[in-house]
Amino acid sequence: MELRIVNQLGEDTGRKAILSDDVFGIEPNEHAMYLDVKQYLANQRQGTHKAKERAEISRTTKKLHKQKGTGGARAGSAKSGTRVGGGRIFGPRPRNYHFKLNVKLKRLARKSAFSFKAKNDGLMIIEDLNLNAKTKDFKALLASLNLENQKVLLILGEKTDNVYLAARNLGRVKVVTADSFNTFDVLNAGKVVLAASSIDKIQTILN
Repeated sequence: MELRIVNQLGEDTGRKAILSDDVFGIEPNEHAMYLDVKQYLANQRQGTHKAKERAEISRTTKKLHKQKGTGGARAGSAKSGTRVGGGRIFGPRPRNYHFKLNVKLKRLARKSAFSFKAKNDGLMIIEDLNLNAKTKDFKALLASLNLENQKVLLILGEKTDNVYLAARNLGRVKVVTADSFNTFDVLNAGKVVLAASSIDKIQTILN
């Protein structure tokens, strides 16, 4: 598979990048992508939710009213979850939502995500960027690529502080390196922009 390489002005450079069919041309495995995205989102959860149950509520231990003869239900504790101010019945407790996935499955999910984007015109290749650490410069880059109103994932070959600093104030843009992207980021982006130097690294990691 071949894709043309554009420069920072959005112009065709006349060069093409060769993308491996083993990474960018497979039949997407939807279940693998689902599991990888599910794991990513689960791992973002702090799991610190907590509600007090009846044993943790500080209320009187006096019997509220006599057992019989009131015409109402028996009531022995103000801490009961059925009463106003009582404890929560089966309330949430702190827990860890993390779960494990095999490396081969995660690799398949990321290949599937790239292949899905490639089939749906969601990939773009750009020359390695040389920007000042200015947000206006990155906004000008997006304008030249016709990506102002899209979610953009930019994958660099190696960490470049100026590019990161220029993009960090833009809510629809995420900048990562070839060794730190994930399936959720790829699928969540409207357009995945690959720096030319990142392609070989991605293919090496996923193969």
